Amino acid sequence: MAFYRIFSLFRGPLAAVCLCIILMSSCREAGKEEQHGANKDESRLEKQQVQVPAWFTPDSARELSLQLDSMFRKLYRRNGFNGTVLVTKYDKVLYKGAFGYTDFKEKDTLTTSTAFQLASVSKQFTAMAIMMLQEQGKLQYDDSVQQYLPEFPYKGVTIRQLLTHRSGLGNYTYFSDELWPDRSKPITNRDVLQLMATHQPPVYFPPNTRFDYSNTGYMLLATIVSRVSGMPFATFLQQRIFKPLHMTQTFTYSKNLATLTGKIATGHTGGRRKRSPDYLDTVLGDKGIYSTVEDLYKWDQALYTQQLVKHETLQEAFTGSRTEKRKDEDYGFGWRIVELASGDTAVYHGGLWHGYATYLLRNPADHSAIIVLSNVPNGSIGFLKELKKFLYPAAPANVAEGRKTKSGAAANPRG
Repeated sequence: MAFYRIFSLFRGPLAAVCLCIILMSSCREAGKEEQHGANKDESRLEKQQVQVPAWFTPDSARELSLQLDSMFRKLYRRNGFNGTVLVTKYDKVLYKGAFGYTDFKEKDTLTTSTAFQLASVSKQFTAMAIMMLQEQGKLQYDDSVQQYLPEFPYKGVTIRQLLTHRSGLGNYTYFSDELWPDRSKPITNRDVLQLMATHQPPVYFPPNTRFDYSNTGYMLLATIVSRVSGMPFATFLQQRIFKPLHMTQTFTYSKNLATLTGKIATGHTGGRRKRSPDYLDTVLGDKGIYSTVEDLYKWDQALYTQQLVKHETLQEAFTGSRTEKRKDEDYGFGWRIVELASGDTAVYHGGLWHGYATYLLRNPADHSAIIVLSNVPNGSIGFLKELKKFLYPAAPANVAEGRKTKSGAAANPRG
């Protein structure tokens, strides 16, 4: 319409010239906007860099890989470790391996592309979904839960308290056992919320009184994500997190898992008896995500970019929230926070659920990660304490930086 009005003011060649100028100007502006958008997207993909010390050479990395292989093979032979592992340092995969079977009866061999139920390692993805919505202005951390879930019967509980395990709510895995009438029927997040609305299970303490690890809080966070985004929680994760990060082997629990036999490790008891899912497996947010060590490495690397949220937003997830005195660790948004023997501050989470034991640790100081997934919770994963001491020894930085072995490699390739 604007072009027509201008064109009507002129006649002949002059009109054609004016029209060409207007069109060229519009194209230039559109091009600038497109380029600005492309630059913005590119900047969000740019990865935070870490200084790689001189001792970290291909030779020292190879030596470290051999040491890790020896450690995990010994863990497999002597302690019965059954699972997959991936270890990185300075953004490089130093070691990955698979030990044992997906199913002891079928004798299917595990691979690093086998998916495991992540158990509570799932919580960091739930927290990320909340952070994404917060950054988009669709919710605020200090909003009341009742603002998004009107049927929620407890006043004074905020989203932040759910994230940091300070809500004081009772554990749904306990009160559902008492209140759910038919355990052969799967229970959903909506069902749990309805149980809370109807029966109002007693709380452990008033909100924000103290830290108390709560699966209920993360079930509610997943429900909030669904209400605010207008899509099922599983769909949100798939469309907004897994697909953009090319986590092609990552998904949430569903009744269709049986069709993926061989691609998923079956959960077992410590005695290697098969553990079947039950009615609680359909609740998402606190658990319920399946993934591989290779996909979790993609996740780890993505957190050094701004592809999902800005660095400032993510930093709050790695900031402690506990007010009571405790020296060994703290808790952020879906991540435990701990100081390593080396003096570095790492974030991590473990998980234990229905035949699975999982662990993911990230050390931003050297862009390293330890990812271990097991489908036989026999205590062998407790070896991680020794592994952390090996990878992050208590030694002055100048000692690890400069010493040389007789062959010229770094004397302490762990840093």
